[in-house]
Amino acid sequence: MKKRLYFITTVLAAVGALGLSSCLKDSRYVNFAQSQPIVNFPLGGLVNFGADAITESPDSLGDIVRQFTIDVASASLPTSATQVTLAIDNSLVAKYDATETAVNYLVLPSNTYSFSTTSATIPAGKRTVTVSVTFHKNLIDQTQSWMLPIKIVSSTNGSIISGNMGIHYFHFIGNDFAGAYEHFYTRWSDGDSTTTASTPRSDIGGITIYPVTPSEFIVKTNYYTQPSYDVTFTKTGTGASATYSNWAVQFLPSDVAAGGQWASNITVIDGPKFRPW
Repeated sequence: MKKRLYFITTVLAAVGALGLSSCLKDSRYVNFAQSQPIVNFPLGGLVNFGADAITESPDSLGDIVRQFTIDVASASLPTSATQVTLAIDNSLVAKYDATETAVNYLVLPSNTYSFSTTSATIPAGKRTVTVSVTFHKNLIDQTQSWMLPIKIVSSTNGSIISGNMGIHYFHFIGNDFAGAYEHFYTRWSDGDSTTTASTPRSDIGGITIYPVTPSEFIVKTNYYTQPSYDVTFTKTGTGASATYSNWAVQFLPSDVAAGGQWASNITVIDGPKFRPW
C-alpha cells in the first residue's frame, strides 16, 4: 500500500511576465553541421540519469517496458542505413559507484529483465529508431538499488558514438516512496491553512516521485515553471514495521536559483512545509 505524503507551500507572489527566446547557436551544444554523424541516445548519459530511474507501476504481468530512442545527428539526412550495435556493460556499475557515492548500486540480476535487441537499424533518410527493454519488477528486490547500463558499442555509415550520450543508466533506487501517485491540489490565500481554501481540493492528474537516494526524493510542484520539492527523511527499521521521521522539504535549489525563470518572476515568501491532512 502506498504511503500518503502531504506538503504545501504558503504564499508565492508573481512579479512579472515571462519572456522566452531561443537561438540556434549555443556553445553548450554540438554544431552538427561541422562534424561527422554522431550516434547517441537523445535522453541518455549522466545528464539524464534521473530520467533513467525506473519508477513506473508494472503491468498485470509485473513487467515495465521502457522504450528508448537511438538517434543519428548529422548536417543532413543520412542517405544510407546506419547499423547500431548495443550491449549491456555491467562494468559501468562499479565505475559509477566509485565516483557517485550517494547511492550504491548493484548489478541487476539477468533474470529480472529481458533485452534481446543487440542491434538496430536507422533507415536511410531517417534519424531515429526506437528499441525497448523489459524489467520484471516483481522479481526485483525493492529494498536494494540496482542498475542496468545499456550502451552503444559500434555504428556504421561513417558515424561515431557520442562520448557523453551513448549510455542509458537504467536503475532502481531502493526508496519506499518512489513511484506513480495521483496529485490532489488545494490552494490557500494565506499561510493559515485553517481558513477556507481559495481553491478547493481537486485531482489534477498523476505525478511521479523520483528517488534521489534511499532517503531522498524529488517531485514537481504545480507552480509556474514547476520547480521541484526536494524531500528527505530518516527510515528506521525494515519491512512493514519501518518508521519514518525527520521529514524535511525544500524547493530544489537549482530550480529556484537567482537568475533563473522562477526566481526572476516569483518571490517565495514562505518556503514549503509539511502539514497534517
